[in-house]
Amino acid sequence: MLTFSIAQWQGWAQGIDSPSDWLEWAEHPFCPLENQNPPRLDFLPPLQRRRLSPLARGVFECAWPIAEGRPAMPLVFASRHGETTRNFGLLQALAGDEPLSPTAFGLSVHNAIAAQWSIIRRETTESVALSAEDDGLEHAFIEASLLFDAGHADVLVVLAEERPPAPYSPWVDDAPYSYALALHLRPGADWTLALAPQAPHAGDAAQAWPNPLNLLRHLLLRTPDWRHANRSRLWTWTRTA
Repeated sequence: MLTFSIAQWQGWAQGIDSPSDWLEWAEHPFCPLENQNPPRLDFLPPLQRRRLSPLARGVFECAWPIAEGRPAMPLVFASRHGETTRNFGLLQALAGDEPLSPTAFGLSVHNAIAAQWSIIRRETTESVALSAEDDGLEHAFIEASLLFDAGHADVLVVLAEERPPAPYSPWVDDAPYSYALALHLRPGADWTLALAPQAPHAGDAAQAWPNPLNLLRHLLLRTPDWRHANRSRLWTWTRTA
């Protein structure tokens, strides 16, 4: 069982820009599909902005306000699918027997966003990039707890997905829209996260929303406890303070 405190959070999705917007979404969830315009990131120079993909821009939009003005924190970045749009462009180039862009190839790897974060912020602390099933959120918290055990008092956890290109839709159904969630975690006992000893059963219904945003809903609605199940694991979240 893990114990921790959530000191701060920041979310981004299309048209949901403020804490009051997120509270309204938590109370009446909806799927913001109208426009998929990435954040502007006016706090970065134009040259740095241009190198960031829409997924990376979502990460920077929600993580930068948490990290700004603070000592460097280790970063745990988790995304199940990663840079689907950039990777799809590379696959199209291969299918068309066209040369690959070295820049696009270099920025398509799963830890590229974590590397860009380190380079742009000039931080040399640890970073971890994860890809897991639909419980990547819980695995990111495990990584954060390991960083606490290593002596760190603050960890930045970022979860992000982008709405994949249309050809992926028969296989990718867990990213209905682009989003990012950043969480500043500290050692503490405000929350517990436990892996159930038994496998999920039929009564453990699937969530209607991506797991990181489901966490954000429960944070805003002050839910005392809830469970998250996938095909092989059952997680229990409990608010203790």
